[in-house]
Formats: sequence, structure tokens, C-alpha cells
Amino acid sequence: MPRTPHLDLPDLTDRRAVVTGGSDGIGLGIARRLAAAGAEVALPVRNRAKGEAAAARIRDAVPSARVTLHDLDLASLRSVAAFGEELRADGRPVHLLVNNAGVMTPPDRQTTADGFELQLGSNHLGHVALVGHLLPLLAAGRARVTSQISVAARNGAMSWDDVNSESLYDARRAYSRSKIAFGLFGLELDRRSRAGGWGITSNLSHPGVAPTSLLVARPEIGRDRDTPQIAVIRRLSRAGILLGTPESAALPALYAATSPHAHGGRLYGPDGPGNLGGGPAEHRLFRPLRDAAEADRVWRVSTELTGVPFALTTPA
Repeated sequence: MPRTPHLDLPDLTDRRAVVTGGSDGIGLGIARRLAAAGAEVALPVRNRAKGEAAAARIRDAVPSARVTLHDLDLASLRSVAAFGEELRADGRPVHLLVNNAGVMTPPDRQTTADGFELQLGSNHLGHVALVGHLLPLLAAGRARVTSQISVAARNGAMSWDDVNSESLYDARRAYSRSKIAFGLFGLELDRRSRAGGWGITSNLSHPGVAPTSLLVARPEIGRDRDTPQIAVIRRLSRAGILLGTPESAALPALYAATSPHAHGGRLYGPDGPGNLGGGPAEHRLFRPLRDAAEADRVWRVSTELTGVPFALTTPA
């Protein structure tokens, strides 16, 4: 069995964390570790039954865990707005936001409730809207926002002539672009926070490659069987060859979200060969993420598409 690298988390007592995609896989591991460190963890989930099972697993592992379940479908801007309204009505600051949820390579082009290509809408635009709706609570908590991207963001570029993949749908390219867009947004969030005095620190993480639910059978996105890649990934992961495990893949996001040595505007991922597995370390930004003008454009286009104003109604 491969050994999971060790990572100590700071004491997170009296901190409130929101983790998307926390009902299984890497997100569940992130939520469990945050709860074990003392944080109150809000789990917004699309599937309530899976959410209940995840919360039970966290409480079994961490009897003192404080976990709350909420409804959230990142493929629906109305659902994102409702979740944001729920937390704003509660009024308590959010100190950590881990944007971890995602969908990968539906075989055919699908759309969100708002007509966006599913990967762009779920991986990127849904999270953009979430940050916008939670902005006052994030500012009040002087929050750390960590956005999970992918090694798929190493190559490629935005396709501004076909942002929504309407003219040509290629599942892998659409996934890569959704993660590039999300990475650029996360970096621009940090720049705008520093310029505007919002008090929010935003950085990026990526999990490397590990056996998670992203590539398994997902009938809801038109994939009726596991992909061939997941079988290979499982074998290599079990053997401890190159790739990570779901446990080790959670570490870069945990480090980025909690470590006093992690900073805004940076990227964190595994430190092993090819950055596919291993312990957390800082990486140089992937090439498609280095253009500040492109990040500004992603911000402007994304906020226009979501219709969510990034405005603080109370001072940070």
C-alpha cells in the first residue's frame, strides 16, 4: 500500500469552512481533515443522500466534528444564489472556502440549467457565482479561498470565439478550458482583493492524478461505464507508482487552504515526478495561467455570464 505523506493542519477551532464536492472522493477527505482540525464544516451537496452518508462518515472518524449539510447544485445559478442567501441570512463569517467540486469529460455536450456547457458551467461559472454570493461573508472572515484546478490546465488556452463549446465540442478540451478559466479567476480574485482591500486571500491547488469518481460511470452525465483510464489509474495508485491516492490528492488543497506558509496568487500541487502524486508543494503557475490580461478578461466575461455583482455591502 502506498504511504500517504504527512501534513499537520493548524488548529481551526472557531473557523468556518465551506467545501464543495465534499460528498465523496477528494472533497470528503478535505472536509474530514478540516473537521478533525476543529473547523465547523459546511457541506453544500447536490445529492442529499450522498451528503448524509458523507457527514456520517466524517462524524464516525471525528466524533467531535461539526458538520452541516446544505443544498447546492453548481449547474444551476438559481441554486447557487439560494445557498448564498441561506449563508448570508445566517450572517456568520466564512474563513475557508475550498472550491473542489467538478465534472469531467461528459461524452456528449450537455448544458446546465442556464444553458452553459456543463463543464464550464459547473467547474467554473458555478463557483464564480458562489464566490460572488459569499463575498461579504468571505471578507468578514478574511477568508482563504482555494480553488481546485487540474493538471489539464497545463496546456491549452481559452477559446473566446466559442466559450460555450457550441460550434465544436471536444470533451477534454472543454474540461481543460474550464480549469484554465477557473484558475485565472482564482488568481484575479486575489489581485482584486489586494487592490480593493477585501481581506480575502485566493490561491490555487491541483490534486495530481488519483483514483476518484471523476472518471467512473456517471449516468447523470451520459457515461454508463467506467472509463478505461480509471482502471489504469487504480492499479498504479495501489502500487504506489507515480500517482497519488484520494488521501494524498487532498493534501495540496488542505495545505493551500490552511498553511501559514501558503500565499495568495500561488499554485500548490503534489511534489512527486510529473507532479502527479506526493506531498504538497508550491508549483510555478501553469503557462496558460500567467497572463494577467487574460485573467482580467475571464473575470469580466464570467461575472457578466453569471450576472453576480462582486460588491461588498458592508466594509471588509
